[in-house]
Amino acid sequence: MAIELEATSRKDLGRGASRRLRRNAQIPAIIIGQGKDAVSVTLNEEKLILAALKDEFYKDSVTVKVDGSAVTVKVKDIQRHPVSDRIIHVDFMRV
Repeated sequence: MAIELEATSRKDLGRGASRRLRRNAQIPAIIIGQGKDAVSVTLNEEKLILAALKDEFYKDSVTVKVDGSAVTVKVKDIQRHPVSDRIIHVDFMRV
């Protein structure tokens, strides 16, 4: 079963912007690789947590739909809060 996530691109970058997103149950992420420009996106926290509970999320490709266009990626890194273990940022690599 393929995992699909909905994402929206974001222009507001930086620590303050990321904190505002997290307060609104959104997780900042970035899509890099294949010689293309990096794309900063925002993911829904609940849907990301449900996807992260599955082994396929870490082993297989994930489809991220960014503003309507699908991008096939693999999870490169997940940053978690040191105390609460909450996901605070995800790095995706294009496949």
